[in-house]
Amino acid sequence: MNWEGKMNDWINKRTFHHSQFEDKRKLVELKEKLDLKISLAFPTLNEEKTIGKEIMVIKTELMDRFPLIDEIAVIDSNSIDKTREIAEEFGAKVFLSESILPNYGSYKGKGENLWKSLYVLEGDIIVWIDADIQNIHPKFVYGLLGPLLYYPDEIKYVKGFYERPIQMGDGIKPSGGGRVTEILIRPLFSLFYPELSGLIQPLSGEYAGCREILERLPFSVGYGVETGHLLDILNGYGIDVLAQVDLDKRIHRNQTIQALSRMSFGILLTFMKRLEAHKKVKLLTELEKYYKSISVEKDKHYINETEIIFVERPPMIEIPEYKKKYKK
Repeated sequence: MNWEGKMNDWINKRTFHHSQFEDKRKLVELKEKLDLKISLAFPTLNEEKTIGKEIMVIKTELMDRFPLIDEIAVIDSNSIDKTREIAEEFGAKVFLSESILPNYGSYKGKGENLWKSLYVLEGDIIVWIDADIQNIHPKFVYGLLGPLLYYPDEIKYVKGFYERPIQMGDGIKPSGGGRVTEILIRPLFSLFYPELSGLIQPLSGEYAGCREILERLPFSVGYGVETGHLLDILNGYGIDVLAQVDLDKRIHRNQTIQALSRMSFGILLTFMKRLEAHKKVKLLTELEKYYKSISVEKDKHYINETEIIFVERPPMIEIPEYKKKYKK
């Protein structure tokens, strides 16, 4: 079977819609039968506008009404607004990222928060969703959990995908988000990892996985964390442990082109390191750590440099404090 046939086969077997898992009583039964704990974490930085509603919606439906989630936590990167206060008020556990495993220092970045969340969360399954979702709904959580609970011996890591409206001037187009995926990631997957070409939104911020795999993955502290996960899971476990779920639509703030360009630089750092580690290329020089952009002032053009350091946390299973806490 060629790559096209293999990926069509994977898409048919491993692509779901959240409505297939909307029977929340059934999900709770499966969770209890499997004797699992489930944790939900939000990585946050200045999300006071949305975090309260997200916690309230998920907690009310998936903790209070249906005991599917065992804990909700916020892992915060020193927000200067009221993110932490609001999260605590609405019933989440709140952690400062820099206070978790302090002997290992702290870096700014979403991947750092995700890595450290593995230490403080208690779940056998971890769900991560972004804290800026304006149209939050329980489906963002139970949709991701469904494949893990229905197919526990096969599926170990689930990505969400959705329509992504994009702000254009004063209006909103119904689609057009996911620009980095289509311009950068999909071409790179097609070139080097065609097995992953069936992933609709590999960079989505909504995903869930089994601790047994997550604790064995390195985590890029910045933009490359999602890409690194997928490449390492493919390399270590194969495509069939991955699944994806249609979550319909996600409304959130859109990034500027300049911000997306910096994001792409960070993702490329992770991608190139993985290509070398997986023996697909040999790097003959050190990768640059400065992202260069152009600005214009009074008809003059200037080169600006932004340092984007590639830092990767080791698999959590290698951290002595973690091994002691979880008796590994």
